[in-house]
Amino acid sequence: MTPPATPPATPPRPTAAQARRMRSAARFYAVQALFQMEAADAGLETVIEEFETHRLGAEIDGVAYADPDVAHFRALLTAAVTEQARIDQLTDRALVARWPIDRIDPTLRALFRAAGAELVATDTPPKVTINEFLDVAKAFYPEGKEARFVNGVLDHMARAARPEAFAGG
Repeated sequence: MTPPATPPATPPRPTAAQARRMRSAARFYAVQALFQMEAADAGLETVIEEFETHRLGAEIDGVAYADPDVAHFRALLTAAVTEQARIDQLTDRALVARWPIDRIDPTLRALFRAAGAELVATDTPPKVTINEFLDVAKAFYPEGKEARFVNGVLDHMARAARPEAFAGG
């Protein structure tokens, strides 16, 4: 007689600090994935599968990457694709007339799309979204000169997408 199978242990729930770090990692990966989708002309499901299989939380070239909140990663990518026209319109309005979204750096375009997805498709407070994606911008552009530009564009996008969050202050 074989003993009854023991159900797999449920992983412990992350602490609040771990959950914040995992959502931050999801945002970083979302920007990478959106960049890759555009650069390789790859579809949503293909990129999600590749990232989940080979990149999320992986060790690449001796660098261990953080484990993300996979559900948030998927939500950002899905919303960025399904809401791309709306997000690009928000971004275009935030950019100077001579610099439409299709003329900006592809990494910045991916960042604005991921941030826009969070603004239009989640209940994350806009100020949190702005701060988080500023950190992502600093990771991609450590010299820091893009951070002010990103801050201005995201602030404009957030105020247009979620004006109620800025009412009264």
